[in-house]
Amino acid sequence: MKKLKFFYLRNQMLVANGIANFIGVFLAIVLIHRAEPFPKELFDNPIIYWTDALFDPFAFSFVIVMTLLYEKPIRHYLNALSRRTSISEDLKLKARQRLLNEPFVLIALDFSIWVLWAIVWSTIHWAYDSGTQLVQRSLYNGLSIGLITITVAFFLLEHLLQKRLAPFFFPDGGLSAIPKTLRIRIRTRLVALLFACNLIPLISIILILYRILGSQYEPALALAKLQSAININALVFIGVGIFLTILVSRNLSIPFRDIIQTLGRIRNGRFDKRVQVFSNDEIGYTGDAINEMTKGLIERERMQLSLNLAKEVQQNLLPKSNLKVNGFDIAGKSVYCDETGGDYYDFIIIDDAAEQKIGVAIGDVSGHGISSALLMATVRSSLRQRASLPGSTAKIISDVNRQLVKDVEDSGQFMTMFFLALDTVTRQLEWVRAGHDPAMLYDPGSGSFSELGGSGIALGVDGEWIFENYKKTDFSNGQIIFLSTDGIWEARNKKGEMLGKEPILNLIRQNASSNATQILDAVFNGLDKFIGGVKIDDDITSVVIKMQN
Repeated sequence: MKKLKFFYLRNQMLVANGIANFIGVFLAIVLIHRAEPFPKELFDNPIIYWTDALFDPFAFSFVIVMTLLYEKPIRHYLNALSRRTSISEDLKLKARQRLLNEPFVLIALDFSIWVLWAIVWSTIHWAYDSGTQLVQRSLYNGLSIGLITITVAFFLLEHLLQKRLAPFFFPDGGLSAIPKTLRIRIRTRLVALLFACNLIPLISIILILYRILGSQYEPALALAKLQSAININALVFIGVGIFLTILVSRNLSIPFRDIIQTLGRIRNGRFDKRVQVFSNDEIGYTGDAINEMTKGLIERERMQLSLNLAKEVQQNLLPKSNLKVNGFDIAGKSVYCDETGGDYYDFIIIDDAAEQKIGVAIGDVSGHGISSALLMATVRSSLRQRASLPGSTAKIISDVNRQLVKDVEDSGQFMTMFFLALDTVTRQLEWVRAGHDPAMLYDPGSGSFSELGGSGIALGVDGEWIFENYKKTDFSNGQIIFLSTDGIWEARNKKGEMLGKEPILNLIRQNASSNATQILDAVFNGLDKFIGGVKIDDDITSVVIKMQN
């Protein structure tokens, strides 16, 4: 069965081209010998008789031999496949090129034979003085039948190429990517169909009218001959037109139907089907483009799933709830402009025998996205590990910085941080500022803000940098500390206006009597109202700490 399959594949194009030429011969017999027969005495001449007898076998033999010579790489390729032997890339490329160009080569070969037929017969009629009408008729019939034949041949060969051979030679498509191949546009095909089905029949009938009405026949005989010739021509050309129309419509409708079905699945989010289009034209290019697009969508979906997973992981790295302990009310929130980001905040129990110190960290990695999220996770892990060991706040941050410099090396990444240690017993504050915006301290008694400032560079820049410790001992009830990354100050509305610090500070002042969570909600609600639905272009993280009885 397998051998029969490969035999069928090897000879499909040869047989199809033979069928097209048999149709041409049939047209010649009907249109020449039936519609307007040559005078019988004409074939009494031995040269004309033997030319008529031998030309067709010679022409068919010549076409078969030339086709077999042209198909040698294709046949070698199929033979190697059937024997399961190795195939060189050069042979594969050459076989594919020959296959895609074969319809054009065969119709050129066919048309040359029909042109030769027209020249031979018109020359014979001219040489033997058979009359001007026979010379013109032989020339026109040979050319017109040749044009119809190559039109039938091309569409039939193309149909077999798309439905039988191309899926075998190009299982993944990509016909348009093969170099040195001929392509014919859809518009050109439709013009050829119009010419074969309409213009040639019209010209043929006009010439029949011209020949018969201009002859010396009696009116009754001329009318009978005219009726017979037109009827036969009409039936033949209608049959050919129907056959070509069905063939061309199938060649065009089937690929479009597959494209529409695939696009429908893509629209519904299903990327499991490829477009099975095997034509070397605009439709084939469209199919290949859709398949490439589908690959991109699959990759994008995979990346989106990965990003969603990364987002979930990163969200789990942030505190799962706000914190209330010994009079300190602490709330934090992060909003990322992408699925993941480099902003960070954390609540940490600092090593202490009585567990009376709470560390509050807020940081901002340069950039945003996956790379920033990875660096944020690295710093979080390093800070938590180091905070569990003895040492001052400044020593903790200095050690974290030293390790981070080794991790980032020459990548150019860095992270700003503000690290605040709260003593829940003495109510003393200690902080380290590593290139981050100062924390803002609000005193409801005076209604004023002050900065928790200090010097210090961003983490990851200089591994030898020694950070300084800053303290405040008079943190009293009702006072509020606000920490944030610069994304909130730099948020812009639809007019391009920047929010700035003052509106945020006013919101804190207006909601100073509320708890930390409510103050934080008021800040983010005010932010949302200001930007008015505009997508933020930087991550935003804020922490509110309120001292309560």
